[in-house]
Amino acid sequence: MVGGGVAGLIAARELGRKGLRVLVLEARDRLGGRVWTDHRLGRDLEIGGTWLHWVQPHAWAEVTRYGLEVTRGPRPEEAYWLAGDEVRRGTLDEFMELIDPGMRRLLAETMRWIPRPDRPLSEPGLASVDGFTVQDRLDALDLPVEEYRANEAAWVGHFNAPLQDGAFASALRWTAATAGSWHLMHEASAVFRLAAGTRSLVEAIVADTHADIRTGTEVRRIEHDPDGAVVTTVAGSRITAQRVVLTLPQNLLGDLDISPSLCPEKRAASEEKTASRGVKVWIRVRGPITPFFAYSSAAHPLSVVRTEFLGTDDAVLVSFGADSRRISPHDLNAVSEALRVWRDDLEVLEVTGHDWMADPHSRETWLMQRPHQLTRYLEAQQQPEGVLHFASSDTANLWAGFIDGAIESGHRAARDITTGLTT
Repeated sequence: MVGGGVAGLIAARELGRKGLRVLVLEARDRLGGRVWTDHRLGRDLEIGGTWLHWVQPHAWAEVTRYGLEVTRGPRPEEAYWLAGDEVRRGTLDEFMELIDPGMRRLLAETMRWIPRPDRPLSEPGLASVDGFTVQDRLDALDLPVEEYRANEAAWVGHFNAPLQDGAFASALRWTAATAGSWHLMHEASAVFRLAAGTRSLVEAIVADTHADIRTGTEVRRIEHDPDGAVVTTVAGSRITAQRVVLTLPQNLLGDLDISPSLCPEKRAASEEKTASRGVKVWIRVRGPITPFFAYSSAAHPLSVVRTEFLGTDDAVLVSFGADSRRISPHDLNAVSEALRVWRDDLEVLEVTGHDWMADPHSRETWLMQRPHQLTRYLEAQQQPEGVLHFASSDTANLWAGFIDGAIESGHRAARDITTGLTT
């Protein structure tokens, strides 16, 4: 197993349950990959992937399996958004009513193009819309400026990417997973989280596997043939295996030295990179405050912010921007200035986060495909190549880019291996 994120740990657990010997090699000094609970700003914060929901079947099965408690942040009592350069203030319901017409029009044909989200390529005509970006389709609606900015900012928050880069098909996939309901999609992707953090899920899976797990072990090269593979680590160790599961994100997979090389589709997807290149910033402000959320626009370094934790004398906000090159999650002054787009009454005490784009073991946030990547590459990205198998949230069917997708892909890889070894 190359990679100790959720996909790799699920595959290791399932292969171990079949009596197979499993070795997990993780380059980082921790497990979890792009999910990471860390104690900062006086709270346990999710530095990476966070939210899950009962409409995400693979993730919810793990919640049930391990008896994990689910919670949510405080419900917003105030909302802020932009109408041109003017800040509007209202309620959550008023904001949802504002974006509803645009959302409905944008996503009206969701179930036509992706009638089976568990089989996203089942509609032969999907390629005809896979060339569009979200920006293309949003611009075509010709919305009033206030509606446009609100819808734009909402999608930047979902995509964690510039909308001119993100495939419209990715928006369709998210919404198809909630049977065409944008309201449910919005809730499923951004509200509920594990009370003890994603750490609790990672720890539960690890405790449930007998795999040999080695952190701080980076893989340099993989040589494979029909009889097996030799995995060489950066430290020079050579490990032989009957099967290898690669769980590297799309942006990294093509950088690994693999001989014979991977198929052209896998390499092309990795060379093109995903659209996602955003930033997630945690912000501690002086309290008490009324819980709120706010949307600006794609032109601002932080497009979305909301209250996630409330204390007696402070509060912690979580915020997202489309491009990590425009703002650092560690720059208190820049973050303070970004918040003034909506309000100038917040005193920022501390900020934190992680530059996932600069992280050598991820180089992406959550998956958002570019135009054509879904229809050109997904099928090949999922396929084994000889003794090499692939598991990543990036290549899931149902909730690609989510914790649910990582779990789905880990199960798929384990099933493919056990089926192949017993036939």
